[in-house]
Amino acid sequence: MRLRVVSKVLALISGIVALFMLWPLAWALWDGSADIKPFMESIAAGLAFSAVLFLLGRDADYANMGVREAFAVVTFSWVVASAVGGLPYLLHGTVPTFTDAFFEAMSGFTTTGASVLSNIEANPRGILFWRDLTHWLGGMGIIVLSLAILPFLGVGGMQLYKAEVPGPIPEKLTPRVQQTALLLWGVYVLMTVAQTTLLMLGGMNFFESLTHTFGTVATGGFSPLNKSVGQYNNAYFDWVITIFMFLSGANFTLHYFFLKGKWGAFWKDDEFRFYTFVTLAATLIIVVLLLFTGAYRTVPDALRFAAFQAVSMMTTTGFVTADFETWHFGAQFVLVLLMFLGGCAGSTGGGIKHLRIMILLRHVKVELLRILHPQGIITCRVGGKPLPRDAIASVTAFFILYISIFALATLAMTCLGADIVSAFSGVAATLGNVGPGLGSLGPMDNYSGLPALGKWVLSLCMLLGRLELYTVIMLVFPATWRQ
Repeated sequence: MRLRVVSKVLALISGIVALFMLWPLAWALWDGSADIKPFMESIAAGLAFSAVLFLLGRDADYANMGVREAFAVVTFSWVVASAVGGLPYLLHGTVPTFTDAFFEAMSGFTTTGASVLSNIEANPRGILFWRDLTHWLGGMGIIVLSLAILPFLGVGGMQLYKAEVPGPIPEKLTPRVQQTALLLWGVYVLMTVAQTTLLMLGGMNFFESLTHTFGTVATGGFSPLNKSVGQYNNAYFDWVITIFMFLSGANFTLHYFFLKGKWGAFWKDDEFRFYTFVTLAATLIIVVLLLFTGAYRTVPDALRFAAFQAVSMMTTTGFVTADFETWHFGAQFVLVLLMFLGGCAGSTGGGIKHLRIMILLRHVKVELLRILHPQGIITCRVGGKPLPRDAIASVTAFFILYISIFALATLAMTCLGADIVSAFSGVAATLGNVGPGLGSLGPMDNYSGLPALGKWVLSLCMLLGRLELYTVIMLVFPATWRQ
């Protein structure tokens, strides 16, 4: 492991995070609020930390970055970003401890949306803007952003790209990884502008339109309002955000191809068709349950609230417009299942990903057919092409590992005093980067009541979920650190 290379890249990450604090500082200066000094001190601390890391790795060459260095850079970049990004919360007094500050920042950057804040609206706009900006930076990926704006990282850029981009098969739009990163961020920015504009046309002010858009396109879920999007009780806002959550949960390469004039790109994609089917099926089941139990009297209302919550949970956004803990247990169970599914590969969503679930289901079907036709040649196909057995094995291993970590983390949370419903749903919500859970961690509650160690356990779950397990777990193996 070439630690100097790791340190040199982490210096850039710390500097980028610190400089992005100039945006919320501008809001603070405009408002003349009490968060001006905390942001200035945080920027100074972030840049100072960046300087120290750069000095430690000043003689390193980016060309020496290999797979092991990429794992370390990607994992520690999110830790560094959260440590630096949590400083404004701590220095302003938004939260009382560094643990809470780190948890809030990690939740922001990993687009989880699990919060320890009880009275969100009591905070100045600079702090609230920073919370959602961390979503936006983390949604497409801190490393992908670095690759887009720092061309000299392109030497080892593909290693970094593979280690961070979610999905079993990271796609490159162009032969050059920097150009791919730029194109992805271009689509991301375009979606941000489009949603912000639509929300403003509906009457939402610029600040709230922008912050809610950051939380939507990044599938994050932080809102500047105590009751999230539900505080508006506005059907137009609900449907605009539902549509953009759904689009953000799709593979961003499909958006790029669509914008390039390939109009059939979405429907030709196996995963997107599966993703659409699951969305419609889950929404329909919840609508029927809501109408059957009398939670809503009209179909339009039931459809509006069911679609919003279903898409929000499945894309791991975490916005809420209703207290779904008061819904039928069947509807709650569907929402919990959707937390595990997550978005599509190559999206900003978390979870296991629909591509993996689709491959597992098709593999099960193939195995059943082989029992019926032992002499037949039956293959598992995706996109009309046979899938190699090692790819199926990789997906199976990921699923087993995901469930194993989920079980261990749930055990840890129950040992720390959480009830089984809160522990189960809290781990599902953080490992899947969703946000709200059930029980004491429900949509109308927050994570502030957890013990400090429990917050660190769930912070690790957020990191594992965002980086799809392997990137983080590889650092546990001694062989990764050997020269």
